[in-house]
Amino acid sequence: QVQLVESGGTLVQAGGSLRLSCAASGRSLGSYAMGWVRQAPGKEREFVAGLSWSGRSTYYADSVKGRFTISRDNAKNTVYLQMNRLKPEDTAVYYCAAKSTTIARRYSLWNEYDYWGQGTQVTVSS
Repeated sequence: QVQLVESGGTLVQAGGSLRLSCAASGRSLGSYAMGWVRQAPGKEREFVAGLSWSGRSTYYADSVKGRFTISRDNAKNTVYLQMNRLKPEDTAVYYCAAKSTTIARRYSLWNEYDYWGQGTQVTVSS
């Protein structure tokens, strides 16, 4: 099975940018759909961004569309989340998640994913 480790979370000012990384080990990400999910204090986990197993399709929650970009580097077996124009409401723990599949569909519910990292804290100050 795949193991996931996130990094890159920190404190940033509103309007700033941040890139989160998710390094995978144990398996190649080539047969996994990938996602980023976040959880703010006192709130449920929320799907943020997804990447198809082929890497050819991306999709986003409406709240981050146009500001966040998910991508994958096959050589490094790493998935990224580039976050621009950050807002205080983006403050949350961000989790990288993987779904073992080769089916071409979107996985936009957080509980559809099988494997999770430990999370990385992103705090956006106003």
